[in-house]
Amino acid sequence: MSNHPSSFADWQNYPSTLDPIHVSWLKNAKRSKTAFAVADIEGVEISHKRFLTGVLLFSKKIAAYSPEQNVGLLLPSSGGGAIASIAILALGKTIVNLNFTAGKKALASAAKQAELKNIYTSRKFLDKMLERGIDLESFFPNCKLLMLEDIREEISSLARIGTLLKAILFPASVIRKSYFKEVSMSDTAAILFSSGSEGSPKGVELSHSNIAANAKQAAIELSAVDSDVIMSTLPTFHAFGFAITTLMPLSQGIPIVCHADPKDVVTIASGIQKYSGTILVGTPTFLRMYTINKKVSVESMQSLRLVVAGAEKLRSEVREGFENKFNMPVYEGYGTTETSPGASVNLPDLDSPYKLRNRPGTVGKSFSGTEFRIVDPDSLEPIPSGEDGLILIGGPQIMKGYLKMPEKTAKVIELIDGYRWYRTGDKGHLDEDGFLTIVDRYSRFAKIGGEMISLSTVEEEILDACNEKDLEIAATCLPDQRKGEKIVLLSTNNLEKSELTKILSDAKVNPLYHPSSVLVVDEIPKLGSGKTDFGATKKIALVNDQ
Repeated sequence: MSNHPSSFADWQNYPSTLDPIHVSWLKNAKRSKTAFAVADIEGVEISHKRFLTGVLLFSKKIAAYSPEQNVGLLLPSSGGGAIASIAILALGKTIVNLNFTAGKKALASAAKQAELKNIYTSRKFLDKMLERGIDLESFFPNCKLLMLEDIREEISSLARIGTLLKAILFPASVIRKSYFKEVSMSDTAAILFSSGSEGSPKGVELSHSNIAANAKQAAIELSAVDSDVIMSTLPTFHAFGFAITTLMPLSQGIPIVCHADPKDVVTIASGIQKYSGTILVGTPTFLRMYTINKKVSVESMQSLRLVVAGAEKLRSEVREGFENKFNMPVYEGYGTTETSPGASVNLPDLDSPYKLRNRPGTVGKSFSGTEFRIVDPDSLEPIPSGEDGLILIGGPQIMKGYLKMPEKTAKVIELIDGYRWYRTGDKGHLDEDGFLTIVDRYSRFAKIGGEMISLSTVEEEILDACNEKDLEIAATCLPDQRKGEKIVLLSTNNLEKSELTKILSDAKVNPLYHPSSVLVVDEIPKLGSGKTDFGATKKIALVNDQ
């Protein structure tokens, strides 16, 4: 871990010297001595040799079924999903991870934008979603859904044995030459879609260079070693689940323990105990579930050495509740899909020599090779330490851009001093020690359970569903102990919450867009320009919040 550059400038070209993720995985899989590569808590353990065999067999099948470049994946965190991901990368193809919680319209849009022809999924997973009333198969009328179980059945015993022998006997260099397609580090390795909360979801294009760099950065920051066991419980359509708890450990030869449902904390805790899990990454919403669930014992969590919260603000009640129950701190991190995703993290302080690495209430210090700049949002002029401004992120993990959206890409990528910087839309400041505090967002979003929800879209959906010309509304958001934030709707009409919920449910509006409360007001506050005064709407909501 020590032979990496130290300066921001040196890091920008460093990824070109790294192997793509699938090549790093191959090299480590051949030499790894850990007991398993991947385990499903309620399924099987897969050794490195069997994982490699699976990748070689599945890559052959995927190559036959999918001559196209972009390959869809519709899977939760699982051993099969991890094998499919590496197989797609090994073929030089682009993984398109689909957010199965995003709703029919957003998923159809994502499949169309990525020009998907084939989507790899699992019958067992589709059946479980169907039990919840979600018929995912019906969401993709123009794509073929291929079941991993069916593909597995097509592979003969002879092919399995022959490939297993190759996996055991052939060195990494021969396997790479025989089975892997050479890729350029600038090629798109993955496309991850936003939840579609701004209308059509945006596809974030991440290159092999982006992902390899961020995996290396995360491994350095977390001091990841092969004696670690990383809990892979975030879904892989989530940038953290995809890159930090799946691809990063696989590329480093670190075992992962998968589970399909991040809310099933009792089973995950049993998996932590069974496999001596050492690193758990989750959203504060999910981490809070460990605290409040009486079936999650203190003993089951004791092997953990690091618990990291990301994707939404870590409220002090959540952090303190977890710490009080399990006697272990939660360290807050920060990142975005556009930064592959990791950008900063708090970590345990070092004793000898002393090094301050944790400041609760902040999102930590920037990753090695990453820099934050706090600037005026209009002029992009730097703002002094301690003062709030727009957060820019620079580093080798900054995305290639938004899929087929050059104008939107140009709005968020700035070229400053020869380096690419991402405009986060977040407002915050750096303190004298380099810790970043996020205080607000410039754009109007609520972050609910880790999902970014556009307040403008909430208003549009409500107005469409109600179909009342005289209805005047404004959506705002307030902190929520359970989900991070909640939506509060101001209305000039005498609109009951129960009535609104029924209207939105009947109109099949995404439940994430449903306000948690409705406030009836005489008028919606306006600015001199006639636009809604969003600062004033939030103040009204705060005064009335119980």
